[in-house]
Amino acid sequence: MTTPGLWKKSSYSGSGDGNACVEVAPCHPRVAIRDSKSPTCGTLTVPGPAFAAFVDALKKPQGHPK
Repeated sequence: MTTPGLWKKSSYSGSGDGNACVEVAPCHPRVAIRDSKSPTCGTLTVPGPAFAAFVDALKKPQGHPK
């Protein structure tokens, strides 16, 4: 596994107190995730397809299991 390089924060995080968000970075074949408030405290990595499924599930309206 390679070390993540380019970290990306959600566009929903905004500025100021909105900086309390997670950041993600590609780390082929996985995706790295860290806390933007404490970026040096640790990183979680998950398989790319699992992360994509997680994001897709978040995009679905509640109450619609499709």
